[in-house]
Parts: sequence; structure tokens; C-alpha cells
Amino acid sequence: MDTIVLFLQNFWILTQDMAIYIIFGILIAGVLKQIIPTDFVKNHLGNDSFGSVIKASIFGIPLPLCSCSVIPFATSLKKEGASSGSVLSFLISTPITGADSILATYGFFGWIFTIYRIITSLIIAIVAGILQNIFGRKDDKDDERKETSCSCESSCSDKKVKERFSIKKVFDYAINDIFKDFAKPLFFGLILGSIITTFMPQNIMEYLGDNQFLTYILILIFSMPLYICATASLPIAASLIASGLSGGAAFILLSAGPATNSVTMGVVLQTLGKKALFIYLGVIGIFSVFFGFLLDLYFPNLLNGQILSSFESFSIPHQVFAIVMLMLMIKFLVRR
Repeated sequence: MDTIVLFLQNFWILTQDMAIYIIFGILIAGVLKQIIPTDFVKNHLGNDSFGSVIKASIFGIPLPLCSCSVIPFATSLKKEGASSGSVLSFLISTPITGADSILATYGFFGWIFTIYRIITSLIIAIVAGILQNIFGRKDDKDDERKETSCSCESSCSDKKVKERFSIKKVFDYAINDIFKDFAKPLFFGLILGSIITTFMPQNIMEYLGDNQFLTYILILIFSMPLYICATASLPIAASLIASGLSGGAAFILLSAGPATNSVTMGVVLQTLGKKALFIYLGVIGIFSVFFGFLLDLYFPNLLNGQILSSFESFSIPHQVFAIVMLMLMIKFLVRR
């Protein structure tokens, strides 16, 4: 009975810790959806150049797309004539971050870690895109697609009608599109995070023999094939840190987990080829471990004292937003 109570307390703590940031984050994402047109992104990613890779990486950071919802968007970019490097960069930077995830990361880990996460995801995406443009092969079909896309865009650009900004559409998109997409993984992420906090021994590093590199590899192997969206992975990472794992190990989960999953791997293989898949997995894996190591090396105590605040420390707004988020999760979980 005590274990069940402890589990529920940990679940409630995690929910309060991130709810207010997720709600504000999805609303910001709804505003971005209204402000940033899809065609604006597509029209800047067509060249096999360093600039197009940087643009793709930067464009992807604030967009509210998880590692599964980014797939059709990235596929459409490819069909519209975007370079393979740009598409690969977009596939990496977009699911790691996002307006909702950025705010939620701040809520859990603070601004320093949040900025570190954004910058490193940008670096990983740019490196992968550049390598893909250097080593990836372009065939005649890609060139034909680009030419067809350009002619289509130029002929259809005059027909585009700019829609008026709508608060109703902001809330509708934020709740019924964005939150709905990750409501289920977020709920199970909270469940898993609460289980880890409740049952995982606090001295877990003793079981790993204080082998830091082994910890990194295990987290990486665990993260890559699974579908763990950027927001839903936060309570899991927080619980791992509370159980004794280092901030660097949590960073690997937050970097490699959202950026990869078995579905995305298959899409990269089918759309961009074997080289792209090798670059995709290799760059994410190597750089996630490298940046996790740097975090532990130079900021070993950065996340200490910031994870799982005490039960009494949350304000009334935190509790209200937690209730709202739980109600929204229940709404989408019970609805088919």
C-alpha cells in the first residue's frame, strides 16, 4: 500500500513539474503554426549546400513535430525538391526540440541545460546533413524532382492565400493536433518515470560498477529503437537522474531517443538510402555520447537539486495546469 501511495505521489510530482510548461509550449507551437507557412520552409532547402543544411536545422528546432509526425513532413520536403542533407538535418533537429519540449526542458532542468540541448541538437543535425551532402549520392530522379518542384512552386505561388491569424485555430491546433499526438506517449512516459523513481535503487551506479562509458552505451542502445518523443522523455530522464544516473546519461536519452526510432530508421533507409541511414545513426550516436560526456566532465553537478522538487513546493498554478493536462490526456486516451 505504501508503494502505491509513493508511486502516485511521484506521478503527481512529475506531472506538476512539467504541465505548465507543456501547456504554454503547445500554445506557442500553435502560434508558430499560424505564423510560419510550410512553403516558406520548403522554398529554402533545395540546394546541396552548407546553407540549406543550416536552414533546415534551424527551421526544425521550434516546429512542434515529434519523431513520428516529422516523417510525412520530411517526406514532403524531399518530394518538393529539398536536398538529402537538408531532409536528414530536419529529421534530426525537429523531434529533439520543439516549442513545447523547450519550455518543458526548462521546467525540469533549467535554462543552461535547455540551451545546451538546443545547441547540441543543432550541431548534430548540421554535421549529419553536411556528411549526407558530401557522401550521399544524387541521382537524376532527384534532379528531376527539384526542377518539377521549382516550376510548380513558381506557377502556384501566386495562388496562395494568406489566412488570418485565429486564436481559435491556435487552441485547436495546440490541443487537437499537437497534444493529441503525444498524449499517449506522454502518459506512459509519466508512468515509466514514476515507476523508475519508485522502484529503481538510488545507488544504481554501484550496479554498473561506476563505469560511465558502459552507462552511456546502455542508455544509447535503450533509446535508439524506441519511440520516445522529446516531451514524454523528460520525466523518464528526470527519474533516471533522481535514481543516481548522471546528467550526461540523461542527456543521451533526451538526444538519441527523440531523434531516432525504428519507424524513422526505415523511412530514412527507404527515402535516402543506406549511406544516409549509416550517417543518421552514426552521427546521432557518437555525438550524443560525446556531448553527454562533456556535460558530465564540465558540469557534473548542473542538474543536482533541480530534479523532482519536493511535494509541497509547487504553487497553485502548477497544480491547476497539472489537472488540466491530466484531463486532456484522459480525454485523448479514452477516445478512439
